[in-house]
Amino acid sequence: MSTITAVAPLTTRDADVLVTAARRAAEAAGVTVSVTVLDAGGHLLAFRRDDRAVLISGETSTRKAYTALQLNAPTADLVDAVQPGGLFHTLPTALDRPLLFIAGGVPVHREGRLIGAIGVGGGAPEQDHAFAAAAVEALA
Repeated sequence: MSTITAVAPLTTRDADVLVTAARRAAEAAGVTVSVTVLDAGGHLLAFRRDDRAVLISGETSTRKAYTALQLNAPTADLVDAVQPGGLFHTLPTALDRPLLFIAGGVPVHREGRLIGAIGVGGGAPEQDHAFAAAAVEALA
């Protein structure tokens, strides 16, 4: 009989580390961003929008985090899957909360298990992905 061990969930302290690391990476690049952190259940743990960031960046960061969480994959790796003929071609419009297949959403794992996700919006997609990845690295 195998034993299942519990993994510590993503906490608000973890979320603060993620937000701070993503914002610092963005600031170092001269980019203003919004950052969203969700727990494994898709609940909002942290949200921060720089006053200079465009308003839509907040919705964008949240949808990127939600997409990374639901599919347990960085959104940058999923872009081709929603193209015509792709694996998830109809998925973005099939759910109550539309998914967003633009780089910038990254799942967060602890001990190999999914515990949440971070989404960054406001820069170019490749920049947002780098900021989110740097934040996950900072949490490790």
